[in-house]
Amino acid sequence: MKWIVAGCFTAVLAGLVTLTAGSLAETSMVSGNVTLIRANGSVRTDNDTGIVVWFSPVSKSSLPSGDRSADVRPKIVQRNKRFETRLLAVEMGTTVDFPNRDPFFHNVFSLFDGKRFDLGLYEAGATKSVRFNTAGVCYIFCNIHSQMSAVVVVVDTPYFTRLNTPGEFRIAELPLGRYHLNIWAERCSPETLKAASRLITVEGTRTNIGPITLKESSDLMTGHSNKYGKDYDTPVFSSPLYTLP
Repeated sequence: MKWIVAGCFTAVLAGLVTLTAGSLAETSMVSGNVTLIRANGSVRTDNDTGIVVWFSPVSKSSLPSGDRSADVRPKIVQRNKRFETRLLAVEMGTTVDFPNRDPFFHNVFSLFDGKRFDLGLYEAGATKSVRFNTAGVCYIFCNIHSQMSAVVVVVDTPYFTRLNTPGEFRIAELPLGRYHLNIWAERCSPETLKAASRLITVEGTRTNIGPITLKESSDLMTGHSNKYGKDYDTPVFSSPLYTLP
């Protein structure tokens, strides 16, 4: 009898080990390294460079099912006449809050493909929200303060990461399979970014996709118009708040 019990326990234990190993083999830790080369040929190492890397499954059936909205909604705060988050990466379908923490009005808007919207004027302490339901890059401005700008990169996958500084990135528990590797960097041309994208195969417990080197462009657009497509007016407000830098 003891031999039978021992044999059954050994079989169950072996089954659990096999099941665990199989579960571990279904995902991979994916890593890589991004290098940014300035237009003058030097390597960029400063922070706040604005890089997003994401992996879109070739087969959309491999995307996780169910509600994938964030438990805590991301936000881009307006404070001191600037957007405190200059770059945000979100999955398609995510709602982003835009709280106004300045003691005056703002008018947040975007006319780009990630989401076209105009939140209108809203006062200090108020919050307005936008649901980003289209994949793309959304450049965001304020219709009153021309110096304010931010970017929301909307991706069609939950497998993405944002880098403040060029270098190594990791995405844990990426299901095995084939993916489109995509990358966005704010100082690189669309042609450069398209050339860096490619198909990859994720396999094994660890997958290293190797180095990604991007050359920045020196002729990208630096200015922008207001929401009417016109130049910004010179501020005429009498409040000293509007003279702050």
